[in-house]
Amino acid sequence: MERLDPETGAPARPRSADELLDIVDENDEVVGQERRAEAYARGLRHRCAFVLVKDGEGRTFVHRRTAVKLVFPSLYDMFVGGVVGAGETYDEAALREAEEELGVSGLARPVPLFKFLYERDGHSWWSQVYEVRCELPVSPQVEEVAWHTFLTDGELERRLSEWEWVPDGLDAFHRLREWRGRPPVA
Repeated sequence: MERLDPETGAPARPRSADELLDIVDENDEVVGQERRAEAYARGLRHRCAFVLVKDGEGRTFVHRRTAVKLVFPSLYDMFVGGVVGAGETYDEAALREAEEELGVSGLARPVPLFKFLYERDGHSWWSQVYEVRCELPVSPQVEEVAWHTFLTDGELERRLSEWEWVPDGLDAFHRLREWRGRPPVA
């Protein structure tokens, strides 16, 4: 079955290595475009949206990525999200990615919190962090999510040292705690 864009009803944009990304400089200004696979292979700086999803009870959506992901396969993450497509805004990407990965339609617009530059191990992307409440029943996208649950803050913090997390998501999580005035968890 063809996946449709929840806002337009048109076929969804490609989510493959061929997806076109805006390449940005150290000031997050667009300096070119490249296919996702080439951007990753050459370590070109691009844009990503990170969305922390809380359910009606305030628990955080946590998942393990599928083994076929181009970056950080099979690792755990406490954010949904992904790359911002060429010509797409962070806000558009945040909503699109959250709805796709959670398998929902009609999600409230994620609230932007802060932005940071992630640079590590040949990876570089400007990262906009969001938060959204999802009280809809989730049916995560099987191409993206191998396993999922909702964890309380205490359960999530206990898992930080037990599970192998995506490094960019873990960095974003620590920055989020600092942004909220709480020290990062070791």
